[in-house]
Amino acid sequence: MGEKSVALDVEIPSDVKYIEKVIELAALRCRELHVPARKCSLNVRVALAEALSNAILRGNATGDGKRVRVRATVSDDEVVFDVFDDGPGFDLAAPRADPTTPENRLKEEGRGLYLMGRLMDRVERFTSEGNVVRLTLRRK
Repeated sequence: MGEKSVALDVEIPSDVKYIEKVIELAALRCRELHVPARKCSLNVRVALAEALSNAILRGNATGDGKRVRVRATVSDDEVVFDVFDDGPGFDLAAPRADPTTPENRLKEEGRGLYLMGRLMDRVERFTSEGNVVRLTLRRK
């Protein structure tokens, strides 16, 4: 894999009203980096929206004064989005109900991580610099 460079680094208040602006900025950067249009329009938008809403609503519990940061790094092969929040984190490997089964289709919880996993090539979680969810998308 080639050198990585920062393509986006933005910090927002922990408020859902900022999600769309960050997604627009991320999608624009993806297009500028010649990531395929479908991946910019669908994969990045949906997965990043889920990661941001989880960071704000679950990680930070919409706490006053808390922040969410999104940093995107790019290499020849991939775009990596790191979403940072001030929350305690969660166990990414913990068993979760499948939101596609009939008994879970109408439940609101459980869809975000499922969608991220389906739309991104890799989803990881770290605890450096706070709680971090990493979304990796191959460029080609």
